[in-house]
Amino acid sequence: MTASSTSATSSSSMVLYDVAFAQPYEKNTCAPNPWKARYALNFKGVAYSTQWVQTPEIEKVRSGLGVPPCRKFADGSDFYTLPILTDSNTNSAIGDSFDIANYLEKNFPNAGAGDLFPSLQLDYVPPGGESLVPLSERNDDVHADYARFNNNVDMAFSLHAQLMAHGMSWDPAWEDAIKAEFLRRAGLKSWDDLGLYGEAREKTKASLRDALRDLAAMFHRDTAGPFLLGSQPSYGDIIVGGWLRMLSKTLPDSEWEEFQAWHDGAFGRLHAALQQRFGDVK
Repeated sequence: MTASSTSATSSSSMVLYDVAFAQPYEKNTCAPNPWKARYALNFKGVAYSTQWVQTPEIEKVRSGLGVPPCRKFADGSDFYTLPILTDSNTNSAIGDSFDIANYLEKNFPNAGAGDLFPSLQLDYVPPGGESLVPLSERNDDVHADYARFNNNVDMAFSLHAQLMAHGMSWDPAWEDAIKAEFLRRAGLKSWDDLGLYGEAREKTKASLRDALRDLAAMFHRDTAGPFLLGSQPSYGDIIVGGWLRMLSKTLPDSEWEEFQAWHDGAFGRLHAALQQRFGDVK
């Protein structure tokens, strides 16, 4: 594996495998699902280190750790993704951000900021979401309401991912191979074809703003703070926060400033609070 790592402590039993973007990796890391895992780890205050993995090596790394793929491409083929969390204390390797959160809650129920999964009204469905089929289907008995919320939030942002795709930056040593892989997945020939420009971009931004309207309203139910439960953070906030990190690093600066002000600043406040409290890259 060609990767670089930074360690929280020399004795950390847990390792978070995350996608390497441009160097410095710690500054530019922005894949949504690894960020959900990082936020959850920092929420619980447990020691871990980060292992950076280049996109073309994710399949090899995941297979080498014995972690099967948990997602599919639209054509039904396996989609090898990160994060992975390994824990040498329990000989565990968990390959899905939601499963990582469940693992942390089970093994560290009272650690850090407390309960990741407090009782919460999670009734968001993106416009048109009732008729869409997710790329990966979860049938969770534990925290099923959070699992549905995770699917729905992912759907809302994924449908507008073209706003973010062209803004991703990579390590120059790997850039050509990574771009070739993204173009292969998209069935395109040029990196510029992944971008959105002019009127098409404005329409997609407006669509995202409208899709997030009901989600933003959930953050206004409790005025005590920036989280869904006011001053109490939860995994519901983290689900949204993973995508906010992605937007913060891939949108042009002017668009990111604009986004943070949407819906009375709900997402700008959430992102700032999550980054301040749980945003350390270890």
